Amino acid sequence: MDDVVGRVARISVYPVRSLAGRDLDTADVGPAGLAGDRTWVVLGPDGAPLRGRDAPALAGLPATGDPGVDAATVAAALGRAVELAPSGAREGVAPVHLVSRQAVDRAAAGDVPEGCSADDPRANLLLDLDGGADERAWVGTTLEVGSAVLRVTRTPKHCLGVYADVQAPGRVAVGDPVRRRPGPAGAPDLGGAGRPGDQPRTTGTSR
Repeated sequence: MDDVVGRVARISVYPVRSLAGRDLDTADVGPAGLAGDRTWVVLGPDGAPLRGRDAPALAGLPATGDPGVDAATVAAALGRAVELAPSGAREGVAPVHLVSRQAVDRAAAGDVPEGCSADDPRANLLLDLDGGADERAWVGTTLEVGSAVLRVTRTPKHCLGVYADVQAPGRVAVGDPVRRRPGPAGAPDLGGAGRPGDQPRTTGTSR
């Protein structure tokens, strides 16, 4: 029988890379991740993607997923016209980012994995885990979250949580159980690809 290891506490998507996220009650999960997540990217004057570290003000800007509205919001904040472009598929980019509330709380108390930031990792799924579980031990295992099936593949280089590929599309909802299928866990891969354009967000910042 599959083991229930926790529940989904929050679902977040980030329609525009580097901008603030939106919390949802439910989300469809496809091969590329949650629907509406990291769909658009802000282009700088040189046509290259504008990252959070290049323009820190982006992290606090709300994103709607409407490129016209979001471009106007970014332009007003930066004081110049900007262009949004479809982000497109990027090889090696993790489709789903999961983090536990327990990991966030431990980081806030100063217990941060080596090489990681205590800042908000801008994860898609915030989980409440049972019995002191640590999601970083899940690398190499399979999870059922709602009706979606995820394969945990690696840990991020610089932020909390784990990255997962989508083995079977489905839908997730706040409150859904997280089931870990039986099977051996691999050693954490600390060199996994991250989310281009994203920067960890300071814990407690409004979405």
